[in-house]
Amino acid sequence: MRWTSWLPYAVIAAAVTAAGFEARMTDPSLPSGTARTAVISEDIQYDVYVNVQGDEPLIDAEGLKRLTACFADPAVEMATLWYPLADADRDNPNAVKVVADALGNALFFSRSLIPYPRNGEGFAPRKHIGVYGYRRDTLRRLVSLPPCDLERIESLEQLRALYHGVHIRLVAASRETLGVDTGADLERVRAVFEGRLR
Repeated sequence: MRWTSWLPYAVIAAAVTAAGFEARMTDPSLPSGTARTAVISEDIQYDVYVNVQGDEPLIDAEGLKRLTACFADPAVEMATLWYPLADADRDNPNAVKVVADALGNALFFSRSLIPYPRNGEGFAPRKHIGVYGYRRDTLRRLVSLPPCDLERIESLEQLRALYHGVHIRLVAASRETLGVDTGADLERVRAVFEGRLR
């Protein structure tokens, strides 16, 4: 397995290199991590690529192992992680929600609470974690597809895949992560790195 970071910012590339890993710069005008991953896939030839979004600095190795392990199933085209949604995040549009079908594939992602508990019945909503795995052919296909209205409305790039018929396998994460979408999120992550929070 090879660990390479592909990113649009030189300061991050310098930090990655200083930590002993390979860094590759991509064009800052690329619209998404998926697009950056596709560019890198032209030079680095693998069957499966994993894209950890930059706003997920606390992703753990066990979650990544689970994600990559699901590609042992040849039917898996694309995969992502989920974790049970905390009650505090039910109305948080930065905590993306996901629902699954009977086979463990994503049916839909939304910034709204899905499914909506109309009768107040208890259910266990899932929070999407911004990590994606792709087979090489799927990755190339995704970046060739036009954005769809759902993707633009929700501002969620994975909806393009679903809209165009790509199955996204949902893999349970080993623990919750803290995504960085706001200044308050950044302070929480800094506290974790400084040992003030667990």
